[in-house]
Amino acid sequence: MELNSDTRKVYRAKFIANIEEAQIHLNRLYQAFEKLEEHFRFPIDEENFKKIENDFQLLAYCDQVIYRFSKLQDTIGAKLFKSFLLYQGETTNKPFLDILNYFEKLDILEVDEWFKLRDLRNSIAHDYENSSNENIDILNLIYIYKPKLETILNRMTKYLQ
Repeated sequence: MELNSDTRKVYRAKFIANIEEAQIHLNRLYQAFEKLEEHFRFPIDEENFKKIENDFQLLAYCDQVIYRFSKLQDTIGAKLFKSFLLYQGETTNKPFLDILNYFEKLDILEVDEWFKLRDLRNSIAHDYENSSNENIDILNLIYIYKPKLETILNRMTKYLQ
């Protein structure tokens, strides 16, 4: 799709706004983990999670981790991907798997990895607060996967230069 300069400027501005939104979620995710790491080492075990559950402030940091991870994954998948495609002059009217394959060809992400991130986000929406063991697993997986979302965001940001 051919873009005129005004349209390209609009798409660029939207792309930048989505990058900034994603960066806020990423920064706050890391800040919440930093606060938790002042008290615990990751991965969290059951004994330490019980301590978290009994401390309102630590529990709030866990909630912040859950919320920011979910928002970051959503922002990248729903907003940033679309604005990136439009900024590149691509159509957004295609199956999501085709969009992921496009990003994989650009070496922005790995499709299988994206599905793991999405599955984790979906499990948060359905399972968080159901059991301590599930919450421990979710926190530990977010800790492992947060750099992957950061890498995707950084790789997309490079397209602004």
